[in-house]
Amino acid sequence: MLINKKKNTKKGGKKTYGKFSKRKQFKKRFCRFCADKIEIDYKNVGLLKNYISDRGKIFSSRFTGVCVKHQRILTRAIKRARNIAIIPFVNL
Repeated sequence: MLINKKKNTKKGGKKTYGKFSKRKQFKKRFCRFCADKIEIDYKNVGLLKNYISDRGKIFSSRFTGVCVKHQRILTRAIKRARNIAIIPFVNL
């Protein structure tokens, strides 16, 4: 059984590329904690609230631009602050 695959070609024979073919070049993000040598502390509520959504979810490192090492430390600090009741689990 033969399956015909459609080719992305115009009548002139040139290949056309879809809207996804042009790749965007992203600027390399630098971790804020690495660049400014900021220490993450569970008592620093102002800093931790920047990395929590309105519903209380922790933002991913893709969204915030934090490196893997500091994302782990940040997550632990947020969870620790929640358990001590410095930060609410859910904001209503």
